[in-house]
Amino acid sequence: MAKALNVRNLDDGVYEKLRSRAARHGRSTEAEIRQILTDTIANEPRQDFWALAEKLRAATKGRRHTPSEILQREGRDER
Repeated sequence: MAKALNVRNLDDGVYEKLRSRAARHGRSTEAEIRQILTDTIANEPRQDFWALAEKLRAATKGRRHTPSEILQREGRDER
């Protein structure tokens, strides 16, 4: 299902550049924006779960961590 997106407070200069670019490509401004967004997202590398997990481990290295079983026990005891 297609979704709609409104962009507010777009700089006049940016809008004019988009309009000119769309004209060069033979598209409407809306179609040009859609193509730019599609191309940008399609070429964005997908974040790998394990790479993200490694970043998190590196960011929290040296911190004291409470084992999950202790947190679960504490949560049950609070009830």
